[in-house]
Amino acid sequence: MTKEQEFVLEQVKQMMAAPSCYAGLRAKAQAWLDARGTATEKTAARELLSEIEASITPIDSLVAFAHSDHAKEIFGAEGVKKFAAHADELKASGAKYCDCGACAPGLAILDQKAALIG
Repeated sequence: MTKEQEFVLEQVKQMMAAPSCYAGLRAKAQAWLDARGTATEKTAARELLSEIEASITPIDSLVAFAHSDHAKEIFGAEGVKKFAAHADELKASGAKYCDCGACAPGLAILDQKAALIG
């Protein structure tokens, strides 16, 4: 296994372990893990990459969510203040995407597409 492949494997595991990783993405990641070393690995990798691409939260969407009533319901009055401040700071820093435990490794995986599909 190359260093890039090892890196992708670790990022997939981190992404899956994140509380912010939703069930559909976790299922695609598990399917890829299960397919490693088989004839269906490349297909599973393409499906995983497609799911990650569809799942990464753009910064403007993150900021809008962080300031929403729905976020307040999830995080509570105090928690949503911290979350919104973090989202605002992230955008101000020039970030283009969310940095949560699922999005950050997802972006790292996308940067290593070649390690997944050759």
